[in-house]
Amino acid sequence: MMTPFKDNGDVDFERARAYAKWLVKTRRGDSLIVTRTTGEFHSLTFEQCVRMAGGVMDAVGKTTPVIAATGCVSTRETVKLTREAERIGVDMAMVVGPYYCKPDPLGVYNHYRTVARRTSLPILLYNIPLFTGVNIEPEMLKRLARISNIVAVKEESGLNPLQTTRYLMSVPRGFRVYVGDDTMILPILSQGGAGAVTGGAQVCGRDIGKLIDAVLCGDIARAQKLHRKTFPFFEALYQNGRINPIPILKDAVRLAGFDLGKPRGPLRAATPAEIRVLRKVMKDRGYLARQ
Repeated sequence: MMTPFKDNGDVDFERARAYAKWLVKTRRGDSLIVTRTTGEFHSLTFEQCVRMAGGVMDAVGKTTPVIAATGCVSTRETVKLTREAERIGVDMAMVVGPYYCKPDPLGVYNHYRTVARRTSLPILLYNIPLFTGVNIEPEMLKRLARISNIVAVKEESGLNPLQTTRYLMSVPRGFRVYVGDDTMILPILSQGGAGAVTGGAQVCGRDIGKLIDAVLCGDIARAQKLHRKTFPFFEALYQNGRINPIPILKDAVRLAGFDLGKPRGPLRAATPAEIRVLRKVMKDRGYLARQ
């Protein structure tokens, strides 16, 4: 779930509540994750992350599971934010690897073990070495999966698809591996992935849901068709060598029917040329509002 900002750059908490309701009403997904990469958590304070999670919880009630992203650069703060998320009643915590400080593998393992021991929430690990600088190796994931409330991992499979395959081969039965790269949903689900943690679903979630259902039902031809339909949209979010899709995705959501404002700096808003390309791709796929 993206974070809406006012024109002056302040977090728009009321619009966030309305956006959460809109996502549920328009069936863009079957759960909501707040304040992570797509939600520009890097520019939010601890208190803003807590308030966002609580506001979304209040907005959607029990209709939709809410997952609070609670990973911070330090173990101490990650524990604190995870416990706050548990206090307000979220359904799960998603914990990204400790970033910037680049701990060694044992440090990463100890980080996750400490967080898990300090909460009763189920934990979804989030492995995105492109941004954190650390990687959860398959052998480490196998060890972490033995901790009772670490139940799943979101893996940025587009970065290292062979690692995702090794994840699926090493984890115990019942441990879930989720696709973290929208372009890789079909390749990973066909190997046994559990589903997708996806930012693009805020625009094309219904098609992603149909793709997942098709794979689970064994209708690979339909899944391939949906993969080819959604793929150009995902590619349009990374125009001109952009690494972070947030700026163009915010305009995609606006074109789909909900204005979230601009991203916070240093992220640079989409250019008119990028929006023209995006609009054509979305029009061709029926993703524009009020066609």
